[in-house]
Amino acid sequence: MTPTPPQSAPPQLVQIEKPIYGGAFLAHIEGKAVFVPLTLPGEQARIRITEDKRGYATAEAEEIVTAAPQRITPACRHFGVCGGCNYQHADYQAQLAFKQAILRETFLRGAVALPEEMSLLSAQPWAYRNRIRLAFDAAGNPGYRGRKSHAVIPIAECPIAAPLLLSAAQATAEVLRKSAPALRPTEISLFCNADETALLASIFIAASAKAGFDDFARALRQQLPALKGAELVSEGRAGQPARTIAQWGAPSLAYTAAGFDYRVDHGAFFQVNRWLVDALVDRVTAGRSGVLAWDLFAGVGLFARKLTASFARVAAVESAPSATSALAENLRGTSGSAVRATTLDFLRRTRNSDRPDLIVVDPPRTGLGAEITTLLAAIAAPALVYVSCDPATLARDLRALISTGYSIESVTLADLFPQTFHLETVVLLRQS
Repeated sequence: MTPTPPQSAPPQLVQIEKPIYGGAFLAHIEGKAVFVPLTLPGEQARIRITEDKRGYATAEAEEIVTAAPQRITPACRHFGVCGGCNYQHADYQAQLAFKQAILRETFLRGAVALPEEMSLLSAQPWAYRNRIRLAFDAAGNPGYRGRKSHAVIPIAECPIAAPLLLSAAQATAEVLRKSAPALRPTEISLFCNADETALLASIFIAASAKAGFDDFARALRQQLPALKGAELVSEGRAGQPARTIAQWGAPSLAYTAAGFDYRVDHGAFFQVNRWLVDALVDRVTAGRSGVLAWDLFAGVGLFARKLTASFARVAAVESAPSATSALAENLRGTSGSAVRATTLDFLRRTRNSDRPDLIVVDPPRTGLGAEITTLLAAIAAPALVYVSCDPATLARDLRALISTGYSIESVTLADLFPQTFHLETVVLLRQS
């Protein structure tokens, strides 16, 4: 008998059980896990299977038969079609509960024991983003990728972004059509400071043509007085790195956070939630002092700069070209020094040098990995603060560190990404 294709399978009634990392919610059909976005725990939903794999299935909800009390009307008209947000249909307290439950379950699966108390950092859940990246559709309209496809969904609003960013995207599209249609951009990245008085724009193109970029940037500045600098980035061919082929104005802006004006250059990593940057820095650095601290994966020095107030020496390690110059400037005149190296190379060559009193790590989603955790265990700093944006790789790395003598003193869930499934975690470990 030929199996029924998923697209023609009849809808089925399911009970939604719990949130899972990635933005969907879990149900079961005959014991098989089914992942259903845009539902909520406790709801009964009529769903249609869209993809049926051996170990699990994915589905779309065709009808919410019984709604959960946490269900609310989404604030954005694009929610559900746009792929940017996952939780706008749930009230904010429910979102925080989802993330705490996901973090606890991820640690449990990773055989990592959490302290009984988990701290929480949260703030205003709207207009928090200081950076967005949008694509352009065939008509030159800016938008996000769709939730169920890579198609560009033109947007008229984005309630999670600083208002300046959306108006900047729309102004850019208008100016491009009028003054620089030949550029034919594919994407745009926009970054602003916390009070929306300064803006950087990166325009991505598939080719290398740059004629008219200065005229375009000047025209855009007329529309956007906050614009401090713009760059034109050629994405090149597959497998080749993107490269900046033209620049206008300033290459950086000053971002006031944690009592300091940080220089942040085009493309450099900086924490995205403008309401929680100060609280995050405080949670990572408060109460830490000593002779020597290492800030690994330092970016532009968000944590390192603060640590220079309480440590005699701070080594801030970063390899990304977009961040290293700003890192050095942000540490100038302090007890900190910028080290241009990957974290792995730095640890390999310094494992037999002076042991730091504190190590801060803020790796990408891939986490630390086996060799870095082994080297950190051998160095055995008395205190280690791990800032993570992925709970699965965090649990993996913590299990390795705990097996070598570290123990968890505190865990903080920092909700830097409200309305989405993403979460940040700050873990303080000490040598047992």
